[in-house]
This record gives sequence, structure tokens and C-alpha cells, in this order.
Amino acid sequence: MTLLTPELCAALRANAIAHRAAQEEGRREPDPLPILKLFNPMGAATWLATELDEDGDTLFGLADLGFGCPELGSFSLSEIASVRLPGGLSIERDLYFTGRFPLSAYADAARIAGRITEAEALLATAARARELARRSEIPPTPDG
Repeated sequence: MTLLTPELCAALRANAIAHRAAQEEGRREPDPLPILKLFNPMGAATWLATELDEDGDTLFGLADLGFGCPELGSFSLSEIASVRLPGGLSIERDLYFTGRFPLSAYADAARIAGRITEAEALLATAARARELARRSEIPPTPDG
């Protein structure tokens, strides 16, 4: 199975470019929806990706190797693709996954659940809490 189609690659690259531009311009960094979900069909490992670096290999997103401590960070597409499982299986792309919440909501919900989850109520609560926290932030004063 192809883990990364040209369409997914383009969407992931667009997010990476937008992220870099926000950093360079001093704007709030975007919190995009996950675009890609990879998973181990025989285990608990799951990855949600939002960005792809220029190298075409380094993804950024939420990684859960099944040890109860999912975390945000970078991971290698080629390393994930090289995993060989019993019975000739390998890591797969979830063909039916559509990110419905920002990555931060998936990360917050995963910390609560101890794993990446698609539980609608938990994700919605995490997204609402994040939005309320963002709205209540005190804006910086003009002099810093």
C-alpha cells in the first residue's frame, strides 16, 4: 500500500509551509487538522501527521507507539514504511480517516485516554477547552 499519495503529500507540505511562514512572520502557529493516519494492523501503534518537511520523509504530528504516552513530534516515513510485521503485513494508511479536529485536540485527548483516540465526545471537549483557553489569553501589549 502507498502510504503517501501525491495529494496527501501536497496537503502535508502546504501545512509545513504555512507553519514555517507563521514562525518567520511572528504570527500564531497554525493548528491544522491531521491529514494522514498510519497504523499497525497488528498492534497499538498509530501516527497522525499534519506536516511533511522538504526532505519528503520527515513528518510532524502525533505519535503513539502503544506504551500509553502519545506525543507530538517528528517521525520518519521511510522508517515507518520499512516495518515488516508477521504474515507479510506492514504499517497501513487509514483510507477512511478524515481529521475533524485540530491536532492539538487529538493530542490533548490522547494524553487523557493514554492513546490516540477518535472518540467524538472527548475530542470535542478537548477542542472546546483549547479554544476557550486561546480566547482567554491576554494579548501582548504594544511595547512587548
